[in-house]
Amino acid sequence: MTTAYVTDTRFDLHTFSGHPENVTRLQAVRKLMDSTGTAAKLKYIAPIEATEAQLLAVHTKNYLDLLRQTEAMEGVMLGPDTYVLPESFEIARYSAGGGTAAVDAVMRGDAQNALVATRPPGHHATPTQGMGFCLLSNIAITARYAQAAYPQIERVLIVDYDVHHGNGTQDVFYEDPSVMFVSTHQYPWYPGSGAAREVGNGLGLGATLNMPLGAGAGDECFSALYEQILWPVARRYAPNLILVSAGFDAHWAEDSGLGQLRLSLPGYAHLTRELKKMAAELCEGRLIVIMEGGYNLEVLSHGMVNAARILLGDEDLLDPLGSAAKQTPVSGIAPLLAELKRLHGID
Repeated sequence: MTTAYVTDTRFDLHTFSGHPENVTRLQAVRKLMDSTGTAAKLKYIAPIEATEAQLLAVHTKNYLDLLRQTEAMEGVMLGPDTYVLPESFEIARYSAGGGTAAVDAVMRGDAQNALVATRPPGHHATPTQGMGFCLLSNIAITARYAQAAYPQIERVLIVDYDVHHGNGTQDVFYEDPSVMFVSTHQYPWYPGSGAAREVGNGLGLGATLNMPLGAGAGDECFSALYEQILWPVARRYAPNLILVSAGFDAHWAEDSGLGQLRLSLPGYAHLTRELKKMAAELCEGRLIVIMEGGYNLEVLSHGMVNAARILLGDEDLLDPLGSAAKQTPVSGIAPLLAELKRLHGID
């Protein structure tokens, strides 16, 4: 099986020392990919710069003009947590273009699936603003590009397993039935959105599935949500392409204060494996995994290597950390499972 690998050292230029989202994240991923021999098994694809038309399919002109203005500044903050350097907008365009390059590789038959290791991340960026370390909505731009460039891609399923709710992705597609957004995340937590009752609006009613979890939820809870909720919803939706917002900050060893869920590396591997099975059953194996959050470098790098190996069909996975000592049992999310089944018409 051929798996495309989209990454580049140019993403190192967007970095701010002391900020959680900095150059060391992607450097750690690339280093472990190389040292374990995993990168050598992948088909390297260079990212391409997202075009203005591709950006405007998701973001407003006013917001893009604001980002363009930052190229002539010393460096600014978009709100309290998101930095923009003079080179950041260009790097963000390549980060978004990493997803479009992966779409081309998969749709043209150069690869069965793809792993996109780029930054800055994107799932918090809304059509009108950057936030949560994100400048452009990488995965939304990828989805819109796939639909525009390949007529056979009528329905896209986006699955987000970052610890934080992908509010930006949800905002883009909340009224659009052609893209279904699914998220597991800690709640209530940053950015405050993602309640189970948020199910879409207008024509998009029912095409948003939020599975909010309390602190302490781990492998068994995630597995139950995928088995009992995501699988039946995905089969009913019948996507032509599956995109994944892969954030590794739901791991129990995440020590940045940015999340309190209790997934392990095998737990993450199970989610990726299930999504690969889903793609094989529903959309001819078309699966693209795009890196989002994750700030413990050991967790992030091992999580990405494991994702690559699963995409390749290699079951020899890495776990230097083990499982959390205490996790919420499935019985602890029984009310959530019942509510989700009611909201989404699952028998």
